[in-house]
Amino acid sequence: MSSEAYIGVDVSKDLLDVKVLPSNESQQFSNDDPGIKKFIAFVKKIDPQLIVFESTGGLEMLAVSSLMVKHLPVVVINPRQVRDFAKATGRLAKTDSIDADTIARFARDIRPEVRPIKDEHTQFLSALNARRRQIVDMLVAEKNRLYTAPKSNKKNIQKHILWLERSLADINKDIDKTIKKSPTWRENDIILQSFKGVGPVVSATLLCDLPELGTLNRKKIAALVGVAPLNCDSGRFRGRRRIKGGRSNVRRKLYMAAVASLRHNPMIKDFYERLIDAGKPPKLALTACMRKILTILNAMMKNRTYWITTC
Repeated sequence: MSSEAYIGVDVSKDLLDVKVLPSNESQQFSNDDPGIKKFIAFVKKIDPQLIVFESTGGLEMLAVSSLMVKHLPVVVINPRQVRDFAKATGRLAKTDSIDADTIARFARDIRPEVRPIKDEHTQFLSALNARRRQIVDMLVAEKNRLYTAPKSNKKNIQKHILWLERSLADINKDIDKTIKKSPTWRENDIILQSFKGVGPVVSATLLCDLPELGTLNRKKIAALVGVAPLNCDSGRFRGRRRIKGGRSNVRRKLYMAAVASLRHNPMIKDFYERLIDAGKPPKLALTACMRKILTILNAMMKNRTYWITTC
C-alpha cells in the first residue's frame, strides 16, 4: 500500500478504533497485548506516513510504546487540537468511529511533527512527578482550610497535613533514586541543576515532561512550552503580545526557577532589571526571564555543558 497512508486512532479503555486514509478502511482492536499485536501487524502491512493518537490520560501509552519499539512514525496530540479541527471542518457529531476518522484527517491535513515520546522509564518518573504535584496541591488545600476550620476539625486536618508532608518527603526520595539509577538521567540532572535557580523539582519536571529539551532550536522549544510571545494584530490594530498554550506544568516550574534566579543568578537578575528599567511590566519581565532560562537550559543540554563552565 502507498506510504502516503495516514492512520487515526481513537482510544478507549477497551478498544482502539482505527481509520486509514485515503483507503477509508476502518478496523477495531482490543486495547490489550493481544489486540495491540494484531494492530501492529495491520499497521506494518500499510506502512503509513503517520499514525496519530489523541492523548487520553495514559490509555494510549501501551499502544504508542509498542509502535515506538517497532520504529513506526507515531504522534500523540492534544485532544483540543482535534476538536478544534473537527469544528473548523463542520464535523460536530462525536462517536468513536467518527473521532478516528477526524484524527486520520488531522494527520493527513496537518501532519504534526514526530517528536520524542516518553519511554517506559520516563513514564515511571512522570507518574512519580505527577503524584508529587497532587500531594503538594493537597497540602496547600489543607493548610488553607486549617485557618478557617472550626476547632473540632483542626486536629484532624493537622494529622492529614503531617501525613502529606511525610508522603511528600518519601516521594521526593523515590524521584531522586529513580534519577540516580539511570546514568543518562543522572548526567542530565547534574547539567540542569548546575544552573543557579534550577533545583531538584524543576530538573525532574524538565527530564520527564520535556524530553525535547536539547533537541529543538530556541524558537521551537519556547513555543512548545508556551513562553513564546504570540502576535495579536489585525489591520492597523497592534495588540499586546501574549503567551498561550504549551505545557503548563513545565511553565509553572520555569516560573519558580525564574523567581529563584532573581535571587541567586546575577545574569538573570541583571536581565530582569534591564527590562524593568526599560519600562517593562514586572510580569512581562519575569516571563522574558523564563524564556531566557529555557533557552539557556536548551543550549546546555544540546552542547552537554555545565553552567559553571559557561559563565
